[in-house]
Amino acid sequence: MKKTINTGLIGYGMAGRIFHAPFLNIVPGFNLAKICTNNPDSIKLAKERYPQTTIVNTPEDIINDNSIDLVFVLTPNETHYELAKKAILAKKHVIVDKPFTATVAQADELIELAKQSGKILTVYQNRRYASDYKTVKKLLETGILGRLVEFTSCFDRYVPHLRPKKWKEEPREACGVLYDLGSHLIDQTLQLFGMPLEVTANIRYQRENTLIDDYFMLSLQYPEMTVYLHSGMLVKVPGPVFLIHGTNGSFVKYGLDVQEGRLDEGRIPVGKDWGKEPQSMWGTLSGYINGLPATMTIESENGNYTDFFVNLREAIYGNELPDVNPIDSRNVIKIIELAFQSSREKRTISVL
Repeated sequence: MKKTINTGLIGYGMAGRIFHAPFLNIVPGFNLAKICTNNPDSIKLAKERYPQTTIVNTPEDIINDNSIDLVFVLTPNETHYELAKKAILAKKHVIVDKPFTATVAQADELIELAKQSGKILTVYQNRRYASDYKTVKKLLETGILGRLVEFTSCFDRYVPHLRPKKWKEEPREACGVLYDLGSHLIDQTLQLFGMPLEVTANIRYQRENTLIDDYFMLSLQYPEMTVYLHSGMLVKVPGPVFLIHGTNGSFVKYGLDVQEGRLDEGRIPVGKDWGKEPQSMWGTLSGYINGLPATMTIESENGNYTDFFVNLREAIYGNELPDVNPIDSRNVIKIIELAFQSSREKRTISVL
């Protein structure tokens, strides 16, 4: 019998509450042993949902605990590097919430330290397991759109006023919408197409009194195709989340994956219909199918964040490689760094 993986969460805000604890609680092989939080409301909720879990006050209560095998770093972005480094040096397996780090140099250091320790280091890129992305990935694998010429992916919000969480609105390291939502869009793009040749970016501050970037438009140039990635916080009526044009036609998809909303309601991520989108959210393919003009609805793949945790367990047991290679997330940070340079210098930057 495989050893139970004793797990500690450093942080129990939205990430811990919605995206991590519910899965660690249901996926066999994990024991949610400790949660670190100082927020009274978070402490109360964690105790209600996970009465067998110990609530602690400091990250060191988890990192320095010899019984803990796996540490999740779910804290404000600027702390990811420091806490992940401490956990790796303490010989723990480490999962870092996105964004991985603030800089490529930090990412490279963590990757090397993890390699030396022989422990798993990976990044929680949950949008690889989202319904919309899984649907697009499967569609592109069929080649039905022909040669792609333009690919647009958007992740928009409507947050017109500054949020009460200061760390999300203050100009700290790795803050802003590009590091936040951009990490998802860039990761998906690199998984589908690899590293681009060039990056052109327009990064803006649109909301009144904002101190962080809250809008971006990235253009990633590939040999025969341009990828446009967009996110804004003043998008009351969002457009398509994916819009793809190829020589044989186009695919358009509206609506974000439904899992986050259901998890926020406290629903348990189990059952054959978990992550299933309503038909009203399915995408539309228009073009030439078998040489004839046609329009058809493409049923969405079920999203399932659980797959990340199952793969993580098997990686720790030595049965699989982690789905999210930390080098992938390091490359996401590289594109982000180049995007800020492009926007600042108002020019296209070559990706070396």
